[in-house]
Amino acid sequence: MLARASRGFARGRSLSSTTTIYDGFGENLFKGAVAAPYLKAHGLSADALDDYTWTKTSADKVAAAVSDWAADRGASSFCHWFQPLGASGVRHGLTGQVQNMMINFDKEGVPKWDFKGKDLLKGETDGSSYPNGGLRATHTAGGYLSVDPTSPISLRGDTIFIPACFVSYYGFALDEKTPLLRSSQAMSKQGARLLKALGYNVTGIQSNIGLEQEFFLVPREAYMKRLDLMMTGRTVLGRNSPRGQEMCDHYMAPLSLAQPAIDAIKDMQREALKMGIPLRTRHREVAPNQYEMAPLFGSVTTQIDQNVWAMQIIEEMAAANGLAALLQEKPFNDINGSGKHNNWSIGTACGTNLLNVAQVAKASGSTEIFPVIMAAIVSAVDKHGDLMRAAIASPGNDFRLGACEAPPAIISTYLGDDLTKYLEAYKTGVKAEYTPATKILNMGADVLPTFEVPAEDRNRTSPFPYGGSRFEFRAVGSSQNVSMVNTVLQTIVAEAFGAFADQIEKGAKPQDVASAALNEHWKVIFNGNNYCADEQKKLTDRGVWRIDSGIEATLRLTHPKNLKLFADMGVMSEPEVQARQDVQLQHYAGTVEIEAKCMIDMIVQQIIPACKEAGVGSVADLIAAAKKVEAGLSTIHHGKDHLGKANAARLLRLETMVDVRTLVDATEAVVPAKMWPLATYTELLFLDQTSPTATDALMD
Repeated sequence: MLARASRGFARGRSLSSTTTIYDGFGENLFKGAVAAPYLKAHGLSADALDDYTWTKTSADKVAAAVSDWAADRGASSFCHWFQPLGASGVRHGLTGQVQNMMINFDKEGVPKWDFKGKDLLKGETDGSSYPNGGLRATHTAGGYLSVDPTSPISLRGDTIFIPACFVSYYGFALDEKTPLLRSSQAMSKQGARLLKALGYNVTGIQSNIGLEQEFFLVPREAYMKRLDLMMTGRTVLGRNSPRGQEMCDHYMAPLSLAQPAIDAIKDMQREALKMGIPLRTRHREVAPNQYEMAPLFGSVTTQIDQNVWAMQIIEEMAAANGLAALLQEKPFNDINGSGKHNNWSIGTACGTNLLNVAQVAKASGSTEIFPVIMAAIVSAVDKHGDLMRAAIASPGNDFRLGACEAPPAIISTYLGDDLTKYLEAYKTGVKAEYTPATKILNMGADVLPTFEVPAEDRNRTSPFPYGGSRFEFRAVGSSQNVSMVNTVLQTIVAEAFGAFADQIEKGAKPQDVASAALNEHWKVIFNGNNYCADEQKKLTDRGVWRIDSGIEATLRLTHPKNLKLFADMGVMSEPEVQARQDVQLQHYAGTVEIEAKCMIDMIVQQIIPACKEAGVGSVADLIAAAKKVEAGLSTIHHGKDHLGKANAARLLRLETMVDVRTLVDATEAVVPAKMWPLATYTELLFLDQTSPTATDALMD
């Protein structure tokens, strides 16, 4: 052990080896240095894939290059890899695919390798059996897949995965990605217009995001003793452990080598690296057995694809290490749930971050652009905070938003006092360059160096705080595909950019346009404590969007204001928006139905027999409780439409099932531990204390 430690690493390279810890990075991704020799072998340049017109000019050559790569890597199948609606929290990997062998037959019936441009560009599948909000039916089931050239082709096992968009026979988007790409196009177009009007010519702009993925790791043996965890990802019953997170002892604690989580996380990182996903950050989160991993920033489409892959890898590598990964927002009662912070910035095609005041001023030679961009974003958040709330409406977020673990369902933005004061002066006509203030932090001991920090502190209570070069949408749920989140952000900002450009192109002064927008929408800027009830009331009273119910938030999708927005920006038609609303309502009701059925089965088949055997607890009360849940299920089933079913489900989940849980958890307290049939919170949440053997890392 000492000899191994003494070798050390230099810039990622072992001093006794030519191998780096990054060897294999991106080897399962057809891009860059991996793709170059195969592309060149077929007469294409190494960067041919960066020009998306290859889909029109060179599809057969690209397919031949991919085919050679696949053969060299032992892959024999391919699929179009797409992201259907209604997948969050229920569909493993969040994706859809049909895997086909690269095979055909000659005239003599001899099998031969076959993969051509037509196979790469397009696929066809049944569109009716995915959640589609009425856009498809069994008798009108055609669904078509088109390659997405903005995201690279990947390989796992014996299969090539081709990122794709999924539409109906009539061109309606049936997936998460198609509206995302449309919104990217809209923001790029309107953003370039605005920048040109401000004297800064760019070919386009794009969203860049970084996603912080939180999750729980629990012992798989205990997980297998919980029907609710296996079927829904959360515990619908369960008495609190004597220990929770009250001592704040889990957050960023050491990743113990004496339990298997560290081995699982290292496997996740290694597998992700092969896919070109640098899960750079790993640490414990606030709750016991809760962890977070985060990559570097990248383009919105690629980062969402990578996050979808990462979620699948997290689940698979956890299982390989005797654990179960829980990606649901609120797996356990009375401890923190999990989120997925969506860090969002806007960059030009040449790499200038428009939310970084120094970068944009240097690249453009203008100090006027940054305040105009910020004013447009502030106006978008105020005008369309309802859509931002709708984008994070998920079953798991019901239990998480506003619980001092995630921002409340009030959509404000934090800019910090420094930037707020600058914009306040700016909107009164003051012309000045914004220079972010900093301060020198002295640690108080002479041996410790002083260093510079931002003058602004971090506000973790804000749903959409500005952090110096990015905004962070903190209220996003951990199980979500964040395509809708970023579709909304891009669409509302595209509209604001376009509105500003319209006025400036007609001769209005940029500062006048931005100042008017700031004056109209100033109320959405809030730098205080969003967890404080008094402050929440003030925000509500001044008209900031507040929608506590996820069901009510979902209904905002089809408000006339929002239908017009999506249509004007070319992102979604009215039928496509209505379909997404219907799918979200169905998804909510369906999730609650599964949870309720699990609760009934656990009470009837496990808990009541345990009480009878132990001779404790009120069996009659438990029988009555199960019947109450059954009655609530019946109400869902008899709902007249998607909204009626969803409202009935919300009532069952947040009232009836909460009351029943209280009864069952009290019963758990009196049944002898050895006779209790379910894995307890203590058994699920404390790998450090309950792991029976040392890990491979510790043995090394």
